Amino acid sequence: MIDKLNALLAPALMERVVLVLNHVLASAPEASARLLPHQGRLLQVTLDNWPRLLPPPPLVAFRVTPAGLVEWAPDEAQADLRVRVDAANPAALALGMLTGVQPALEIEGDAQLAADIDWLVKNLRWDIAADLDRLIGPGPAHEIVRLGTWFAKGLRAAFERATAMASSMRSR
Repeated sequence: MIDKLNALLAPALMERVVLVLNHVLASAPEASARLLPHQGRLLQVTLDNWPRLLPPPPLVAFRVTPAGLVEWAPDEAQADLRVRVDAANPAALALGMLTGVQPALEIEGDAQLAADIDWLVKNLRWDIAADLDRLIGPGPAHEIVRLGTWFAKGLRAAFERATAMASSMRSR
């Protein structure tokens, strides 16, 4: 039952992820320009140590398109660049990413593709405020962004305190 549900939900989730990634890439011409030389290459992200109690995550593999964007490549096995992320604690991983903490990564494969992906990770940001402004107008967009920023700061502080507490517990 879980496998069937996962088979239905994974493609829908990954299609949405691709839409968001391509929206962000298209909003920064330098980002697409960095990906253009890598047309046809495959980036695969592996979530290591995924908890067995959770449904398995979908294959996270993206092929660079001729437009300098990405498409989901669920059936690809031979990646040009592999990125491994320790996902033993998916909640902490997601919270860390939401608060701007980049997880430890193991990278193997094409060095130039790795350098360009690294640049994208460090420099590319989704301008949510601009998108909200176009969607609902400047006044409500400003308030939503202000509340979101406040919430993100609270999450970041909570994450830092929880990490510090966990470290102190381990050292005892």
